[in-house]
Amino acid sequence: MLQNIGFPGLMLILIVVLILFGPSKLPELGRAVGRTLHEFKSSARELVSENKDDGEDSKDIVKERKDVTEKSPA
Repeated sequence: MLQNIGFPGLMLILIVVLILFGPSKLPELGRAVGRTLHEFKSSARELVSENKDDGEDSKDIVKERKDVTEKSPA
């Protein structure tokens, strides 16, 4: 859906936003959008790093189990 907007559609959206909120509110809206994107990106990075850490922990557990089974005389 967003692939078909193009430059004219984007300009129309910006004009409508300008009419609705006025020029004095646009900087505030821009800052709010920027803060929201920043928080979203940092949360996404945090989740990805947690998943990587969990994956490494499970690999360590698998290695320990292999070592134990290789050493057992059964």
